This record gives sequence, C-alpha cells and structure tokens, in this order.
Amino acid sequence: MDLNNTLFLHEEILLLALKDEKGTIAAGAMYQYAVGGAILSELLLTNHISIDNSSKRKYVNLENNTPIGEPLLDECLQKIATVKRRATLETWVTRFADIKSLKHRVADQLVNRGILRKDEDKVLFIFSRKIYPEVNPQPEKKIIEKLRKIIFEDGDDFEARTVILLSLAKSADLLRLTFDKKELKSRKKRIEKIINGELIGKAAQGAIEAVQAAAMVAAIMPAIMASTMSSSVTA
Repeated sequence: MDLNNTLFLHEEILLLALKDEKGTIAAGAMYQYAVGGAILSELLLTNHISIDNSSKRKYVNLENNTPIGEPLLDECLQKIATVKRRATLETWVTRFADIKSLKHRVADQLVNRGILRKDEDKVLFIFSRKIYPEVNPQPEKKIIEKLRKIIFEDGDDFEARTVILLSLAKSADLLRLTFDKKELKSRKKRIEKIINGELIGKAAQGAIEAVQAAAMVAAIMPAIMASTMSSSVTA
C-alpha cells in the first residue's frame, strides 16, 4: 500500500462522518467505533493479525508485529503485540475506539495530506473546539464514487477494501449521510449480500478471508454501540 497516496480505512471513515464545510461530526454518526473497526480491518488486510475461528468469542491473534509505517496503526499493533492475554474482536474495537483524541489524530493525518484544514470555533460563544473543514474534496468524492458503484451498480468487480468500507459505513450508519434513504432501502438486499461475502468479485478473491473477518468486525459494532448507549443512559 502506498502510504502517501492511498487513504487508510480509518481516514476514509472520518471523511464520511465529517460535515464538509463545518468540519464537525454529523449528528448521530457513531464514527468512533467505525474508526476502531477500520483500524482492526487494516491490520487484518495486511496480515498482521488473524482471527481464531475455533472459538465462538473470536479472539485476535498476532501474526506479524513489523511496523506498517503509519503511527496510529503501529500504536494499535503494538497494543496487540504486548497484551498479556488475548482479547476478542469486540474488545479491540472498543479499545481502539477509546484511544485518547482518536478523532483529532486521524483528522491531523488528513490535514497533513492537504485534505482538511485545522481550525477552531466557539460552542455557545464560550467553549472552543477544534474543527476540520474540507479543503480538498476530491478524495472524499472518490470514496463516495466507490461506494456508489458497489451499491447501485449490479456488477461484482470490486476491491476487498471497498467491501470492508461499505461494511463499516453501514454498521456506523454513515451511508445515510451521503445517499438518499429511499435509494439505499431499494438496494438493501444487495448491500447485505456484499457484506455477507455473497457477491465478492474476482478482484477481492485474494483477500476473501480478510473481507469475511472485517465483516465480522462490522457485524459486532451495532451491539457495541447499543451497549454503550444503554450504559450512558443508565449512568
């Protein structure tokens, strides 16, 4: 993977979650868990980790601790490499989602790439917050076009990374921010088939295990989100 020119999945997820002009997270977007799932998916795609399918709890195994060259991914890989006891997919998604300043760290990477601008505004004219308006819309347009093609065209020639991106975006309810709700509903069956691995094209065959593993990551995210929301309500 070209670290300079290709966006990572967690960068793509944040771009989808951010409002282009305001540079704030869209209302209702549970982006942090999608970012956590995206990080885990990147480690799966690069064969740095694998999933133990012999257990119902889906434990994560370390396969290769060689640094990738991207600070956030390398930090998360190191966490897995140095943990005393194996943890499950659910646990790692939650741990990565809870990384301090996660949004800002991913956004800063996009600022360095010249895609976002780092700025500040006031909340209620009192509290300052960092915002990240989009200055180069082309990368997000490419992301949206990839998703549009995989959702609304009937072919099966798409990449593994796009399948994973679709899985993560759907699980975090990010698709509604980009596409018409009625149009998405009309393609619901196709989306489910893609996510379940029924329509993986030739371009994705080499990474089918990673796709299926990442789909597991996306599948558990709604339950994690529901649990988190329930805890916050009862706290």
